[in-house]
Amino acid sequence: TLSRFFNTDMGQDILLRLGKGITLDGGENGGIALRGAIVQSALDPEGLTLLNILKKYPTNIQIQGELVMGAANYAELVIKATNLLVEEMRTWTAEEAKLSNVDYSKLPDIRKTGKYTVKKETWQLTDASRNRSFYADVFIPQQMSGNIPVVAFSHGLASRPEDYSDALNHLASYGFLIIAPQHIGSDMIYFKEMFEGLHKNIFDRDEFINRPKDISFVIDELERRNAKEFQGKLNLKNVGVSGHSFGGYTALAIAGATIDFDYLQANCDRLYSGFNAAILLQCRALELPRENYQFRDERVSAAFAGNPVNRYIFGQKGISQISIPVLMGSGSDDPAAPPVFEQAIPFIWLSSEDKYWALIEGQAHVNFTKIDGGIKETLDTTLHFTFPPQDLISAYVKGITLGFFEVHLNNDKTYLPYLQSAYAEYLSGNHEFKLDFITRDSMDKLKSSIEQFRKENNIK
Repeated sequence: TLSRFFNTDMGQDILLRLGKGITLDGGENGGIALRGAIVQSALDPEGLTLLNILKKYPTNIQIQGELVMGAANYAELVIKATNLLVEEMRTWTAEEAKLSNVDYSKLPDIRKTGKYTVKKETWQLTDASRNRSFYADVFIPQQMSGNIPVVAFSHGLASRPEDYSDALNHLASYGFLIIAPQHIGSDMIYFKEMFEGLHKNIFDRDEFINRPKDISFVIDELERRNAKEFQGKLNLKNVGVSGHSFGGYTALAIAGATIDFDYLQANCDRLYSGFNAAILLQCRALELPRENYQFRDERVSAAFAGNPVNRYIFGQKGISQISIPVLMGSGSDDPAAPPVFEQAIPFIWLSSEDKYWALIEGQAHVNFTKIDGGIKETLDTTLHFTFPPQDLISAYVKGITLGFFEVHLNNDKTYLPYLQSAYAEYLSGNHEFKLDFITRDSMDKLKSSIEQFRKENNIK
């Protein structure tokens, strides 16, 4: 398993970054030798231990002290920036909340299931133009009259549409038809097949292209079925798009963000860029032909991007192309798409008039109820992490995403109170893990805080 992972492009990228500081005798990059030592150690009866890795290393090791100390200092800066961000987000949320006089105890609790029963179907689809077959989970609200709003959802790397069923079913219970396609080059099946030796990489590099095209294709499919299966009720002129992680990239690409290869190349080449795990995924886009890719689907009029990987592949030039309403979601303890790298600055770059940023304190990118429970137990016991309860995270997400799509797809202004920082304060209550939420009104404060941090810490 380790051998297959470290032989992928992403795995080798990690090793070569480590190999700059842990070198062969003489100073040559030690990444490939490190791979051999790790694999041999894993095969050895003594097991995968640091001491055994050192024993299996083929030559004497040289530690490049200046680089290692620089990495340690950089890591401290990332932690410092993250702690400051959470502190500031809490302050800005409270400041925005003071401007509201809404009594949320007297409003409907939109975290609860809506009034519509939901029928779930799974469609087998084929896009003949790309020779691409996949399934899509479709959540259909029943007994609806009038127009039915539509939201297309993009799952994360190494996951499945069904992993998000709870949140998608919740939106559908309020009258939204949800369609969530399988992305066959970056889903759980592809990931497992990689560890079985069937693929060289964790995901197919063409997923940067195919994922947004999958979303446009399923909207096309709904147009084909609208008259016969839905009596023409589907509103396909104002579609919402939502996505998590790699799916957050997908949502923002469909919303209009464009790939900036020059910016991506410059940042992939930076010395300590590997501290942001998300950049390892984004750097694989450099394998694509350098064309002017345009994924914007004009039918999409609002986008929610949860824990998106996006900053370096799009850059300011690409992200500023988005003009539709955007809600970004983050987790303060997200190691895969850290908010200080992947959401803070992109939020500033968004040119959308209506933009919102929600940060769940303690959220760590994945839903641990959807993966092997042993992973969570290991993290809890060895690293002493404390995670927010999944039902609390789920309640936060359900409340803010429903409010966002009701306002920006259905144009229902009665939901505007749910898109305020005061609502985040109300939901947070006495919980240990808070929901922070800011709007464009706090953007200048965020920008000023970033500039001040860079100045104080001599960051270019």
